[in-house]
Amino acid sequence: MSAPRILATALAGAALAVLAGCASGGGPTADRPAATTSTPASAPASTPASIPASPPAEPSTSAPPTSAAPATPSAPAAPATPSAPDTADARTEAATLAIPSIGLSGLRVVPYQGTTDDRAGTRIQDGGVGASPYGPGGGVGPGEVGNYLVTAHRLSAGGPLNRLPAVRNGDIVLVTLGGTEYEYVITDTRSTSFRSEQSLAEQRAAVPGRPGEPAVRPMITISTCATPEDNAAGNRWRDANGNPEHRIDKVGVLQDSRPAS
Repeated sequence: MSAPRILATALAGAALAVLAGCASGGGPTADRPAATTSTPASAPASTPASIPASPPAEPSTSAPPTSAAPATPSAPAAPATPSAPDTADARTEAATLAIPSIGLSGLRVVPYQGTTDDRAGTRIQDGGVGASPYGPGGGVGPGEVGNYLVTAHRLSAGGPLNRLPAVRNGDIVLVTLGGTEYEYVITDTRSTSFRSEQSLAEQRAAVPGRPGEPAVRPMITISTCATPEDNAAGNRWRDANGNPEHRIDKVGVLQDSRPAS
C-alpha cells in the first residue's frame, strides 16, 4: 500500500475514535469506572415487636378456683337427754291413793277425760273407786305441776271418802303410780258450790282457788260430797247426776317422791 493511502486510513481511524469518544461523553470508557448508581442503603427496618397471632388472654378477674375445703368432721352427737316422764301416761294410767290419818289405803283412782263430778266421773265413783279428770276442765297426773284432781263418794258405793272431813292440815296423802310414790301434805280445806261457776273454776284451777294463775308446783285436790251438811241445812238441791250443791275439798302440795316400796 502506498504511503498516502496508509496515512489516509490512519487519519480516518483516528477521526472515528474521536467521534466515538464524544458520543460517550468524552474519554475512552475503559479509563473510567462505570458509573454505579448507589442506592442509599435503606435504614434497617425496625423490627416491630412481634404481634402474636391472637391477643393474649386477659387475666381473669374472677377469683381463682378454690379447692373444696376439707370436710369438717361433724361433732359427735350429744348424748340423749333423759326424757321427762310421759305426761300422757301420768294422766291416763290408774293410780292408788292412801290417807294414813283416816285409815284409807289402796283406793284405786281411775283417770278419764272430763271434769270433776260430770256424768262420766260420777259413773266411775259409783263403782266404789276414785275418779280423776284430765284434759280441758280437768287436771294433771300424779307428781306433775298443776292440780291433780281426785273425787270419790262419801256415802254411797262403800263411801271410800266418808272420813275425808276429818283430814287436817299437815296430814299426808300418798299416791302411787307405776314405780313411784308421791307424798303430798295437806295445806288447806275449801268448799265448792256446784251452783257457782266461779266456785267450780276455783276448784279446777291449776292453782286451787286461783283461776288463771300459772302453776309452779304439783298440787292435789281430794273432793267428796257435803250431803250430810247440806241436808242438815235444809239444802236439798241436786244436780242431774244426783250430786248435792256443795263439795268438801282437801288441798295439798307435793313434798316428796320416791320409788314405791
